[in-house]
Amino acid sequence: MTRVALVTGAARGIGAATVRALAAAGWSVVAVDRVSDDPRLPYPMGTPEELDAVVRSCGADAPGTTPSERRSVVAHPADATDPVGMAAAVARAEHLFGGLDAVIAVAGVIAGGAPMWEMPAAEIDAVLDVDLGGPLVAARVGIPALLRRPVPRQGRFLAVASAAATRGLPGLAAYGAAKAGVAGLVRGLAMDLHGTGVTAIGVSPGSTDTAMLAESARLYRLDSAADFASQQPLERLLAPDEVAAALVWLAGPDSSAITGAVVPVDGGLSL
Repeated sequence: MTRVALVTGAARGIGAATVRALAAAGWSVVAVDRVSDDPRLPYPMGTPEELDAVVRSCGADAPGTTPSERRSVVAHPADATDPVGMAAAVARAEHLFGGLDAVIAVAGVIAGGAPMWEMPAAEIDAVLDVDLGGPLVAARVGIPALLRRPVPRQGRFLAVASAAATRGLPGLAAYGAAKAGVAGLVRGLAMDLHGTGVTAIGVSPGSTDTAMLAESARLYRLDSAADFASQQPLERLLAPDEVAAALVWLAGPDSSAITGAVVPVDGGLSL
């Protein structure tokens, strides 16, 4: 049976890489992104064109595949913090593909670059809404669908945290608070889900070559995002595909012994 995933933040960065990696592994995917700018933030979000390009990059089914073997990736414009839009994405996954096996909350934003008491209130709201509120919404509307799969089930709720969840970073207190909240969320969900066959897991990336890291470099007045590489023992930025590979593995059946954990995929940044 083809497994089915819903991925937020799918237009670019780690979300886009995760959609592509899932498709390559034979999953069907509902790729969710707001595909519009957030007026509270000073940098651009993903676009409809980027989301469509991710879907196209996943390719078509191979000739001769049967309906039960086919995979598909569909774009679903929705704000990850909107329960109505996210519920519609879940319903679309169940209608098109017959169910849902993994909810992967990747959508995230960055703001800061100054002590939190000097940040505009709207930026703080955006960080908390998207980085913590988004995974909360994904859990509320997605986990019931995971539980609708028949027993024995192997559902996965995955959420992207950050090395900032455990490491204080200057000018990013609100971001760190939100990501620490994600870590607490997956721990609590793991307890709520005990005995169901559904697990809750976080992934904590380090400095990854994405548009959000480029905005972080701007906030820190660095010449480029490449300047973050030196803080990681690997001495390089991570590629979104590397984080996506961990998410795809965790979404699959081989991760059945893991729940309530936040897995570092951070080039050693948290050491």
